[in-house]
Amino acid sequence: MSDQELLAGSALAVFKLNGQFLALADELARPVGLTAAWWQVLGAVLPEPLSVAGIAREMGITRQSVQRIADLLVEQGLAEYRDNPAHRRAKLLSATAAGRDAVSRINPAHAVAAHALAQELGPQRFGDILAGLRALSDALETMGPGRARR
Repeated sequence: MSDQELLAGSALAVFKLNGQFLALADELARPVGLTAAWWQVLGAVLPEPLSVAGIAREMGITRQSVQRIADLLVEQGLAEYRDNPAHRRAKLLSATAAGRDAVSRINPAHAVAAHALAQELGPQRFGDILAGLRALSDALETMGPGRARR
């Protein structure tokens, strides 16, 4: 395969995989009243509060998309805005107890799905796939915007 065919094939596979993961995430999140997008944003702030821009950078999506979801999560009582000591205007988003509880109620179904996928692929192959995806992401990050045109 040529370099172009590898890039195109990788992109198409990742686009399809993204859709499949979003469908699975919606299926897992729906019973607890969340969407995949809500779960994704809440999951980003479980370890520590982050700014909307920080969440967007971490997840590779637009700040505007995260802002819309963050506002909905706050409106639903699943998250709250906190003062940001590093930036007066950019508040930090933090999960509330209700948000943490909602995410924790996904865990049993998530564990079942994870086990089923590990059984389908085998633990070693599953780990190799994860390593490959991380390496691909790191390589694209290293290239950065505009570097592919050189």
